[in-house]
This record gives sequence, structure tokens and C-alpha cells, in this order.
Amino acid sequence: MAGVDYYKILGVDRQASDTEIKKAYRRLAMKFHPDHTKGDKAAEEKFKRISEAYAVLSDKDKRRQYDQFGAEGFRQQYSQEDIFRNFDFASIFREFGFGMGAEPGRPGGMRFSFGGDAPFGFGTSAQQSSRGSDLEYELGLTLQEVAAGTSKTLDFQHKGHSERLTVKIPPGMISGKKIRLSGKGAPGPYGGRAGDLYIRSRLLPDPVFTVENYDLVVHREIKLSAALLGTTLAVPTLSGKSLHVKIPPGTRHGTKMRLSRQGLPHMKKSAQGDLFLIVQIAIPKDLTPEQLSLVKKMAEAGL
Repeated sequence: MAGVDYYKILGVDRQASDTEIKKAYRRLAMKFHPDHTKGDKAAEEKFKRISEAYAVLSDKDKRRQYDQFGAEGFRQQYSQEDIFRNFDFASIFREFGFGMGAEPGRPGGMRFSFGGDAPFGFGTSAQQSSRGSDLEYELGLTLQEVAAGTSKTLDFQHKGHSERLTVKIPPGMISGKKIRLSGKGAPGPYGGRAGDLYIRSRLLPDPVFTVENYDLVVHREIKLSAALLGTTLAVPTLSGKSLHVKIPPGTRHGTKMRLSRQGLPHMKKSAQGDLFLIVQIAIPKDLTPEQLSLVKKMAEAGL
């Protein structure tokens, strides 16, 4: 509705008081409210226009911006959603006598859009305001934080509004998992309740482990002689302790060994992933004369 005259729409002059503006809107709302016009599309459009005019002129900051910059300049600063943000239609209509005696929570009435992202409902329903949109925040977590759970303080911005939240992160929140913070999303564009904020996790790279769903993978090198004769390896875990794992004689390069329940915990479950050890055999590029002699003897012995 760029270029419109909100004062003209309500039938008041530019020096009108807040009380005069409210009375003008009440008079027009009583005439064009969908409860009274029942499917009259022209009346519905009229009601949208007077409601937008009142949303602007009843707000001191918006009215000052509108008076200073005019309709065109005002709409460059305020979107349709901005105009109706924090504007509580439900309270206004209750004050005017609409929807009195309605059964709480029962759907009813008509729904239509003011041009924003969400429809707005009127009629006898107690649900007379649109819900705000959901937001999503990506949060980087270390493997240790995913394993044990943690608390994080978040600073995020949405359309110029900044907010700081402390969030409890449960164990097992691997990449892509979400938690929901009810009512922490975008505010309802027409005075409705806010949407939800979803925290989506993203695992940060780890210098020791790679991750496969809830399982962890660690690579360890052993010498050729250890592969042939067997050895014991100290394998790190997320707890900070090492597990001593026996490597049997004759272990091949790339052998995968499973350490049960040493991986990441599942969210909301008692299950836990595993830790897999990948054994890699180091083959030296350069041999000393003594080593070369021993290898030749091994070859002569059929190894």
C-alpha cells in the first residue's frame, strides 16, 4: 500500500489525537469487520486498509516516521510484517466487543492475508493472531561437548533485533540434530505469539577422531615387525583415558577393530556408538644396511 494516506483512510486529520484515531478505527471496524460483512470481499479489503492505517497511526514511532518521510519513505523502512509487529489485534477486538462469548480454542471465522508472510484470522475464534515464523541457528560443537553435553551462550540477530540466550545442549547432539526453544523465534506479525527457535548442531573437526553417525574412527600406525609378531596399542578415547588393545600377530594393513560403546551417546536414548580402530602398517622407504640384510634373510626364509 505504498503512497496511501492513512489519515484519509481513517477519516481523520493529521492533528488528530490518539483518542480520535482510536474512535475512528472503532467506528470503521464495527462497520467492515468480517463478522458483520460475512463474505463481502470489498468490505474485507476495506477492513484490511483501515487496520493497516490504525496499526501505523496508533504507534507513536511509526506515526512519527510516517509523518516525517511520507508514505513512500515510510514503506522503504517498514515492511508489511514490520507494520503489524507487536500489534495486538486480539486485545483490540475484545475491547471493541468482537468475539465475546466464543469458545476458547475452537477454530472459526475467516482467514486472510494483509500481504505479509502469514494469514490473519478473524471471527469468533479465540485464535485471532498469526504465529511468527520459526528461526534456525547453527551451533558448532566439539566432540567432547557432544559426548558430555554442555551449556552455550548464543548471540544472534534477526531483522535488526539482537538477543542473547543460554542453551543447554544435551549429550548426543551430532551434526544435523536439533533442539527447539519454544517462543524464541520471530514475533507474530499481527500481535500473535512468537515462532520457535531451532538450534541445529554442526560438529567441529577433531584432530584425533573422525565421525560416522554415532561411531568414532581413529587410525594408528604400527611397524611391520609389530604386525608380524603382535603388539599392544594405547588407543585414545573421548574420556581422555587410553584403552590398551592387543594387536594379534599377522595383523594386516587396514584391519578394523571395534571397541564397543566407546563412541557418542544417542540423544534421549541409552544407546551409544562404538569406537573403531583402523590399524595401518608403516612400510619404511629407506632401509639401513642391517635392516636390508634382515629383510633378505626373511625373504630367503619364505616370508
